[in-house]
Amino acid sequence: MKHQTLDQLHAVAKIESSAAYSAMTRNQRIERWAELLEQYPERCLAAFAGTEYLPLEERAGVRGEGSPIAVAFEDPVLRASGLKDDTYGEAKRFFELSDWQLHEIVCDCHAGATMKARWAAARVRATVRGNGFFAWLRQRIMY
Repeated sequence: MKHQTLDQLHAVAKIESSAAYSAMTRNQRIERWAELLEQYPERCLAAFAGTEYLPLEERAGVRGEGSPIAVAFEDPVLRASGLKDDTYGEAKRFFELSDWQLHEIVCDCHAGATMKARWAAARVRATVRGNGFFAWLRQRIMY
């Protein structure tokens, strides 16, 4: 059996979604994102440059081929659950993350220009899990 993406299938057939995805909770969406990243742990992903310095409007529209967010958008389950595109702003909305949390996952100041998918998966989990008191304190100070 040959694996094809939904977009590839659309080129040769009319596709109608009959699978009804139940509403995923925030934690389920984030966990799925981490699992998708872990499927190819050595995959090199692109980081976003200086997200914390961009104006809010510009930051929301930032996207990059091969970014951790693009990996999430490649998934038909997350798209069917409401992920509309692979921009920073959409990932922030869909995964219900603060700017600080998403910055921790995708910004080049933490990983350099590229990162391994396994590193990004660990950041996804660590960012939402936090680190006890210091994560709580940072959240209170920053937002």
